[in-house]
Amino acid sequence: MKFSPPEFLPLARSEEIISKRIDGELLVYNRLRDEAHCLNETAAAIWKHCDGRTTANEIAELLSKETGSTIDEALIRLGLDELRRKHLLMESLEQTSVATRGLTLSRREAIKRIGLGAAIALPVIVTITAPTPAQAGTCKHNNVTCSTGSECCSGVCNPGAPPKCVGG
Repeated sequence: MKFSPPEFLPLARSEEIISKRIDGELLVYNRLRDEAHCLNETAAAIWKHCDGRTTANEIAELLSKETGSTIDEALIRLGLDELRRKHLLMESLEQTSVATRGLTLSRREAIKRIGLGAAIALPVIVTITAPTPAQAGTCKHNNVTCSTGSECCSGVCNPGAPPKCVGG
């Protein structure tokens, strides 16, 4: 009997998540990690279909029907890898090992596979880490005198004369 590895069934994180669609992009705030993510249309469409029952291949088929164009599974796997690395998918230890099997596809490999013209459709997620309320009220901002980097919101104290926080 041949062993068939379990299929990765991505599930979008919903606990402590706030999301809002703005101008064709999806803003997702993870309250547990204090991170804000901006998902382009492609990444948002992939995330929307992560219901814990749909495989990467099935997501590609669904998006192909929705857009009227062929969506390569490599593009979906690239998006799922991004979502997984940004902690926007729920995973058990078992799912993590299944998720990483065959998902790691570089952007360069994806562009080779789907073609340069389709590269505009690559899933993109831009992330910023938001300070907690306590951090926001206690750290020093740009151009304020400091003695250590830990005092600065940016974590960088330029050792000039006088030393000042930079980038905060």
